[in-house]
Amino acid sequence: MTILLTGATGLVGARLLPRLIRAGTACRALVRAGGNVVADARAFNGDLFDRDALVRAVDGVSAVVHLAAVFRTADTDLIWKSNLEGTRNLIAAVKAQAPDARFIMASTAHVYGRGSAHPGREADPVDPQQAYPASKVAAEQALRDSGLTWSVLRFPFVYGDRDGHLEALPSHLSAFAFHPAQRMSTVHHRDIAAAIEFALTGAFDRRIVNISDDTATTIYELVRFVGGDMDASSEPMSDPWYLHVDGSLARSLGFRPTVRTVREAVERDLM
Repeated sequence: MTILLTGATGLVGARLLPRLIRAGTACRALVRAGGNVVADARAFNGDLFDRDALVRAVDGVSAVVHLAAVFRTADTDLIWKSNLEGTRNLIAAVKAQAPDARFIMASTAHVYGRGSAHPGREADPVDPQQAYPASKVAAEQALRDSGLTWSVLRFPFVYGDRDGHLEALPSHLSAFAFHPAQRMSTVHHRDIAAAIEFALTGAFDRRIVNISDDTATTIYELVRFVGGDMDASSEPMSDPWYLHVDGSLARSLGFRPTVRTVREAVERDLM
């Protein structure tokens, strides 16, 4: 099997790519000029707006894993251009050069927004209020309408492998006004790789699937796990299911996380 990975130098891609290679997958990586990937991957210089590079990169692949996205910016035009137009360009290249390839796209649990009566489920209406999740919803729809063999994996908060993501949580407490009892779904980098490998078998074909570990953890506990502190509160939560996703569909299809909780990651020194 030969796959093309976009976003290979990002937070998730840089940890996913070596795992795919160790699993015996022949990997190509779409990287901008100057970007570096592990030696066993074949790099294709270009980006999602370089149509010639996309055509070369997808020619003959059996799958595409699309991680590339823009979200840490206030430039909403750039977010929409990268996440929607870029995805459309990649879809067009795959349809032209590798129409039988699986197209696996990473999305976000933030598409579920606020005010739900239960953890976010794949069949729920989506109502994203920010540019990043809204652009991902539009990109999901473009893929679903493409005629390709597709799957969409919606990830919650990603952590582990010394990426510093969870460790930065205490610095965001004041900006987001989290209730300490708010539970947040999480997924370790190991299980992103496990989910992608599972999707490559066809287990998630033509489905949107939430990928999470087994237990949503309170913000209070997460902050404590990384050495921070947070004021306790007995006030009721106004939106208790925000940031919490239902991972039961993935379980019913056979996916099982290898790192079941953040506490387990701490105990196994996988942070």
